[in-house]
Amino acid sequence: MAEGLSGLQHNRVHRALSRPNLLMGADRELVLITGLAAVILIFVVLTVYSVIFGVAIWIVIIGALRMMAKADPLMRQVYIRHISYRSHYRPTTSPWRTF
Repeated sequence: MAEGLSGLQHNRVHRALSRPNLLMGADRELVLITGLAAVILIFVVLTVYSVIFGVAIWIVIIGALRMMAKADPLMRQVYIRHISYRSHYRPTTSPWRTF
């Protein structure tokens, strides 16, 4: 146990425990889903143009996802929570108020 000058106990918080889960600098789930969609596009159409288009789309989307993660690494979770809220809450003083 390391004690500081003030007599309080100090505990280390490792960075790996508090960092967001990113892959290639973007949200892990979104990177994997877009990669899967690009691979499906490439192998379903099976032409040279689909390979070029799939890779180009994937690179553009990864760039956008990286910019999103740089602004806020937890933006996907915040947006999902935001859309689950109701669009309008009634102004009430308490949950037991009668209408």
